[in-house]
Amino acid sequence: MTASRARLDDRRWHWQHGPIDIVAEAEGTAEAVDAAHEAAWRRFPDILPELVAELPLLRRPVGPAPNTLRGPVARRMAAACAPYWPSFVTPMAAVAGSVAQELIGCYQRPGIARAWLNNGGDIALHLAPGATVSVGLVSNLADFDCARCTAFPDGRFTVSSGQPVRGVATSGWRGRSLSLGIADSVTALAGTAAQADAAATMIANAVNVEDPAIQRQPAHACRDDSDLGARLVTVDVPTLAPEQVARALDAGHACALQLQRRGLIWAALLVCQRQWRGVEPISSPHHTRLSQAISA
Repeated sequence: MTASRARLDDRRWHWQHGPIDIVAEAEGTAEAVDAAHEAAWRRFPDILPELVAELPLLRRPVGPAPNTLRGPVARRMAAACAPYWPSFVTPMAAVAGSVAQELIGCYQRPGIARAWLNNGGDIALHLAPGATVSVGLVSNLADFDCARCTAFPDGRFTVSSGQPVRGVATSGWRGRSLSLGIADSVTALAGTAAQADAAATMIANAVNVEDPAIQRQPAHACRDDSDLGARLVTVDVPTLAPEQVARALDAGHACALQLQRRGLIWAALLVCQRQWRGVEPISSPHHTRLSQAISA
Protein backbone atom coordinates (compact mmCIF):
# COMPACT_ATOMS: atom_id res chain seq x y z
CA MET A 1 0.00 0.00 0.00
CA THR A 2 1.60 3.23 -1.15
CA ALA A 3 0.49 6.83 -0.98
CA SER A 4 -0.81 8.35 -4.20
CA ARG A 5 -1.58 11.85 -5.35
CA ALA A 6 -3.39 13.44 -8.27
CA ARG A 7 -3.61 17.11 -9.19
CA LEU A 8 -7.23 18.23 -9.49
CA ASP A 9 -6.50 21.77 -10.69
CA ASP A 10 -4.07 24.64 -10.06
CA ARG A 11 -5.06 24.90 -6.38
CA ARG A 12 -6.15 21.39 -5.39
CA TRP A 13 -4.60 17.98 -4.87
CA HIS A 14 -6.14 14.62 -3.99
CA TRP A 15 -3.98 12.44 -1.74
CA GLN A 16 -4.82 8.90 -0.68
CA HIS A 17 -3.09 6.34 1.51
CA GLY A 18 -5.20 3.43 2.72
CA PRO A 19 -8.16 4.90 4.64
CA ILE A 20 -6.77 8.45 4.51
CA ASP A 21 -8.44 10.36 1.68
CA ILE A 22 -7.69 14.09 1.49
CA VAL A 23 -8.55 16.93 -0.83
CA ALA A 24 -6.12 19.80 -0.22
CA GLU A 25 -6.84 23.29 -1.52
CA ALA A 26 -4.98 26.55 -1.05
CA GLU A 27 -5.10 30.11 -2.34
CA GLY A 28 -2.23 32.56 -2.46
CA THR A 29 0.80 33.24 -4.58
CA ALA A 30 1.62 30.43 -6.99
CA GLU A 31 5.04 29.90 -5.44
CA ALA A 32 3.69 29.70 -1.90
CA VAL A 33 0.84 27.39 -2.85
CA ASP A 34 3.15 25.02 -4.73
CA ALA A 35 5.65 24.99 -1.86
CA ALA A 36 2.95 24.31 0.73
CA HIS A 37 1.42 21.48 -1.28
CA GLU A 38 4.85 19.92 -1.77
CA ALA A 39 5.71 20.18 1.93
CA ALA A 40 2.40 18.56 2.88
CA TRP A 41 2.91 15.79 0.34
CA ARG A 42 6.36 15.02 1.72
CA ARG A 43 4.84 14.61 5.18
CA PHE A 44 1.78 12.67 4.02
CA PRO A 45 3.21 9.18 3.25
CA ASP A 46 4.70 8.79 6.74
CA ILE A 47 1.50 9.45 8.68
CA LEU A 48 -0.27 6.11 8.13
CA PRO A 49 2.79 3.96 9.05
CA GLU A 50 3.25 6.04 12.20
CA LEU A 51 -0.36 5.43 13.22
CA VAL A 52 -0.28 1.72 12.38
CA ALA A 53 2.80 1.29 14.58
CA GLU A 54 0.80 2.54 17.58
CA LEU A 55 -2.61 1.16 16.61
CA PRO A 56 -3.06 -1.14 19.65
CA LEU A 57 -2.70 1.83 21.99
CA LEU A 58 -4.87 4.05 19.80
CA ARG A 59 -7.72 1.53 20.05
CA ARG A 60 -7.71 1.58 23.85
CA PRO A 61 -10.10 3.88 25.73
CA VAL A 62 -8.59 7.09 27.03
CA GLY A 63 -8.12 7.24 30.78
CA PRO A 64 -6.94 9.60 33.52
CA ALA A 65 -3.25 8.73 33.09
CA PRO A 66 -1.09 10.66 30.59
CA ASN A 67 -0.86 8.89 27.26
CA THR A 68 2.36 7.16 26.27
CA LEU A 69 1.95 7.61 22.53
CA ARG A 70 4.97 8.81 20.60
CA GLY A 71 3.91 10.15 17.20
CA PRO A 72 2.62 13.73 16.88
CA VAL A 73 -0.63 12.70 15.19
CA ALA A 74 -1.27 9.92 17.71
CA ARG A 75 -0.61 12.24 20.64
CA ARG A 76 -2.93 14.85 19.13
CA MET A 77 -5.67 12.23 18.81
CA ALA A 78 -5.35 11.25 22.45
CA ALA A 79 -5.22 14.86 23.65
CA ALA A 80 -8.42 15.70 21.74
CA CYS A 81 -10.27 12.77 23.32
CA ALA A 82 -8.85 12.97 26.86
CA PRO A 83 -11.37 15.61 28.08
CA TYR A 84 -14.21 13.11 27.57
CA TRP A 85 -12.98 10.63 30.18
CA PRO A 86 -14.61 8.86 32.03
CA SER A 87 -17.00 8.42 29.07
CA PHE A 88 -15.89 5.70 26.70
CA VAL A 89 -13.88 7.03 23.79
CA THR A 90 -10.68 5.95 22.10
CA PRO A 91 -8.21 8.24 20.32
CA MET A 92 -9.55 6.86 17.03
CA ALA A 93 -12.51 9.22 17.45
CA ALA A 94 -10.19 12.06 16.39
CA VAL A 95 -8.06 10.34 13.76
CA ALA A 96 -9.34 12.06 10.60
CA GLY A 97 -9.25 15.53 12.09
CA SER A 98 -5.82 14.96 13.61
CA VAL A 99 -4.36 13.90 10.26
CA ALA A 100 -5.81 16.99 8.56
CA GLN A 101 -4.47 19.18 11.36
CA GLU A 102 -0.99 17.71 11.00
CA LEU A 103 -0.85 18.71 7.35
CA ILE A 104 -2.45 22.16 7.62
CA GLY A 105 0.70 23.36 9.36
CA CYS A 106 2.47 23.19 6.01
CA TYR A 107 0.20 26.00 4.76
CA GLN A 108 0.76 28.40 7.64
CA ARG A 109 3.34 30.45 5.79
CA PRO A 110 3.63 33.84 4.06
CA GLY A 111 1.89 33.97 0.71
CA ILE A 112 -1.00 31.65 1.66
CA ALA A 113 -4.27 33.55 2.05
CA ARG A 114 -6.34 30.55 3.01
CA ALA A 115 -6.20 26.76 2.83
CA TRP A 116 -8.31 23.80 3.84
CA LEU A 117 -7.64 20.08 4.05
CA ASN A 118 -10.77 17.94 3.84
CA ASN A 119 -10.18 14.42 5.17
CA GLY A 120 -13.45 12.66 4.40
CA GLY A 121 -15.49 15.56 5.77
CA ASP A 122 -13.22 16.50 8.67
CA ILE A 123 -11.61 19.80 7.77
CA ALA A 124 -8.56 21.70 9.00
CA LEU A 125 -8.40 25.40 8.08
CA HIS A 126 -5.73 28.03 7.63
CA LEU A 127 -7.04 31.58 7.36
CA ALA A 128 -4.73 34.56 7.06
CA PRO A 129 -5.98 37.81 8.65
CA GLY A 130 -9.13 38.98 6.89
CA ALA A 131 -9.78 35.68 5.11
CA THR A 132 -13.05 33.75 5.21
CA VAL A 133 -14.25 30.37 3.99
CA SER A 134 -17.76 29.13 3.20
CA VAL A 135 -18.64 25.63 4.42
CA GLY A 136 -21.55 23.69 2.92
CA LEU A 137 -23.84 21.46 4.97
CA VAL A 138 -25.06 18.09 3.67
CA SER A 139 -26.69 15.86 6.26
CA ASN A 140 -27.29 12.99 3.81
CA LEU A 141 -24.84 12.51 0.96
CA ALA A 142 -27.49 10.56 -0.95
CA ASP A 143 -29.26 13.90 -1.44
CA PHE A 144 -26.19 15.59 -2.91
CA ASP A 145 -25.07 15.48 -6.53
CA CYS A 146 -21.88 17.52 -6.76
CA ALA A 147 -21.98 17.68 -10.56
CA ARG A 148 -25.50 19.11 -10.69
CA CYS A 149 -25.87 20.90 -7.37
CA THR A 150 -25.93 24.70 -7.29
CA ALA A 151 -26.74 24.96 -3.58
CA PHE A 152 -26.12 22.72 -0.59
CA PRO A 153 -29.40 21.03 0.43
CA ASP A 154 -29.00 21.86 4.14
CA GLY A 155 -27.39 25.30 3.82
CA ARG A 156 -23.98 26.82 4.46
CA PHE A 157 -22.13 29.01 6.92
CA THR A 158 -19.01 31.17 6.87
CA VAL A 159 -15.91 30.93 9.06
CA SER A 160 -13.75 34.04 9.29
CA SER A 161 -10.19 34.53 10.46
CA GLY A 162 -11.36 36.48 13.50
CA GLN A 163 -13.31 33.52 14.85
CA PRO A 164 -11.60 30.89 17.07
CA VAL A 165 -12.39 28.14 14.56
CA ARG A 166 -9.78 26.21 12.61
CA GLY A 167 -11.52 22.86 12.56
CA VAL A 168 -14.89 21.67 11.21
CA ALA A 169 -15.93 18.03 11.52
CA THR A 170 -19.07 16.02 10.91
CA SER A 171 -20.22 12.71 12.37
CA GLY A 172 -23.39 10.63 12.24
CA TRP A 173 -24.73 7.17 11.54
CA ARG A 174 -24.79 7.81 7.78
CA GLY A 175 -21.09 8.69 7.61
CA ARG A 176 -18.02 6.57 7.02
CA SER A 177 -17.46 6.13 10.77
CA LEU A 178 -19.63 4.09 13.12
CA SER A 179 -21.97 5.91 15.48
CA LEU A 180 -23.90 4.93 18.60
CA GLY A 181 -26.61 7.49 17.84
CA ILE A 182 -29.17 8.26 15.15
CA ALA A 183 -28.09 11.72 13.95
CA ASP A 184 -27.94 12.12 10.20
CA SER A 185 -25.15 14.58 10.86
CA VAL A 186 -23.55 16.56 13.65
CA THR A 187 -21.20 19.32 12.54
CA ALA A 188 -18.91 20.71 15.22
CA LEU A 189 -16.78 23.85 14.96
CA ALA A 190 -13.77 24.01 17.24
CA GLY A 191 -10.33 25.50 17.66
CA THR A 192 -8.65 22.60 15.87
CA ALA A 193 -9.69 19.84 13.50
CA ALA A 194 -8.82 17.18 16.09
CA GLN A 195 -11.04 18.83 18.70
CA ALA A 196 -13.88 19.20 16.21
CA ASP A 197 -13.59 15.55 15.17
CA ALA A 198 -13.76 14.23 18.75
CA ALA A 199 -16.63 16.56 19.64
CA ALA A 200 -18.70 15.69 16.57
CA THR A 201 -18.31 11.99 17.42
CA MET A 202 -19.42 12.42 21.03
CA ILE A 203 -22.38 14.68 20.22
CA ALA A 204 -23.55 12.34 17.44
CA ASN A 205 -23.45 9.44 19.90
CA ALA A 206 -25.67 11.45 22.24
CA VAL A 207 -28.35 12.09 19.58
CA ASN A 208 -30.23 8.94 20.45
CA VAL A 209 -33.56 7.41 21.37
CA GLU A 210 -34.70 3.86 21.97
CA ASP A 211 -37.01 2.32 19.38
CA PRO A 212 -37.16 -1.35 18.35
CA ALA A 213 -37.32 -0.33 14.68
CA ILE A 214 -33.82 1.20 14.84
CA GLN A 215 -31.35 -1.42 13.63
CA ARG A 216 -28.15 -1.81 15.63
CA GLN A 217 -25.32 -4.30 15.44
CA PRO A 218 -22.15 -4.94 17.44
CA ALA A 219 -19.42 -2.78 16.01
CA HIS A 220 -17.12 -5.74 15.41
CA ALA A 221 -19.84 -7.31 13.24
CA CYS A 222 -19.69 -4.26 10.97
CA ARG A 223 -15.90 -3.96 10.98
CA ASP A 224 -13.78 -6.62 12.54
CA ASP A 225 -11.10 -4.12 13.52
CA SER A 226 -13.43 -1.59 15.15
CA ASP A 227 -12.17 0.05 18.33
CA LEU A 228 -15.79 -0.05 19.61
CA GLY A 229 -15.75 -3.83 20.08
CA ALA A 230 -19.17 -5.27 20.93
CA ARG A 231 -20.85 -1.90 21.50
CA LEU A 232 -24.03 -1.54 19.47
CA VAL A 233 -23.77 0.86 16.56
CA THR A 234 -26.55 2.16 14.36
CA VAL A 235 -26.89 0.58 10.92
CA ASP A 236 -30.36 1.78 9.87
CA VAL A 237 -32.90 4.30 11.13
CA PRO A 238 -36.47 4.19 9.78
CA THR A 239 -38.71 7.22 9.72
CA LEU A 240 -39.46 7.97 13.36
CA ALA A 241 -42.25 9.91 15.00
CA PRO A 242 -41.38 13.62 15.11
CA GLU A 243 -41.48 13.64 18.91
CA GLN A 244 -38.92 10.82 19.02
CA VAL A 245 -36.60 12.74 16.72
CA ALA A 246 -37.06 15.81 18.89
CA ARG A 247 -36.11 13.88 22.05
CA ALA A 248 -32.99 12.50 20.37
CA LEU A 249 -31.94 15.94 19.20
CA ASP A 250 -32.62 17.45 22.61
CA ALA A 251 -30.26 14.91 24.16
CA GLY A 252 -27.54 15.76 21.64
CA HIS A 253 -28.15 19.46 22.07
CA ALA A 254 -27.68 19.16 25.84
CA CYS A 255 -24.39 17.35 25.25
CA ALA A 256 -23.22 20.01 22.79
CA LEU A 257 -24.09 22.84 25.19
CA GLN A 258 -22.04 21.15 27.91
CA LEU A 259 -19.06 20.85 25.56
CA GLN A 260 -19.39 24.50 24.64
CA ARG A 261 -19.41 25.53 28.31
CA ARG A 262 -16.22 23.50 28.77
CA GLY A 263 -14.57 25.27 25.84
CA LEU A 264 -14.37 22.12 23.70
CA ILE A 265 -16.45 23.50 20.82
CA TRP A 266 -17.35 26.93 19.51
CA ALA A 267 -20.64 25.96 17.88
CA ALA A 268 -22.50 22.97 16.47
CA LEU A 269 -25.34 21.98 14.16
CA LEU A 270 -27.32 18.77 14.68
CA VAL A 271 -29.60 17.29 12.00
CA CYS A 272 -31.91 14.28 12.18
CA GLN A 273 -34.75 13.51 9.77
CA ARG A 274 -35.17 17.12 8.67
CA GLN A 275 -35.25 18.45 12.23
CA TRP A 276 -32.26 20.31 13.60
CA ARG A 277 -30.77 21.99 16.65
CA GLY A 278 -28.09 24.66 16.70
CA VAL A 279 -25.59 25.58 19.40
CA GLU A 280 -24.83 29.20 18.63
CA PRO A 281 -21.42 30.74 19.32
CA ILE A 282 -21.57 32.73 22.55
CA SER A 283 -18.65 35.05 21.86
CA SER A 284 -19.55 36.71 18.57
CA PRO A 285 -22.98 38.37 18.60
CA HIS A 286 -22.16 40.41 15.51
CA HIS A 287 -21.63 37.39 13.27
CA THR A 288 -24.41 35.68 11.33
CA ARG A 289 -26.23 33.18 13.52
CA LEU A 290 -25.55 29.58 12.59
CA SER A 291 -29.28 28.88 12.71
CA GLN A 292 -29.65 31.20 9.72
CA ALA A 293 -27.35 28.90 7.73
CA ILE A 294 -29.92 26.09 7.73
CA SER A 295 -32.14 25.91 4.68
CA ALA A 296 -35.84 25.98 5.43
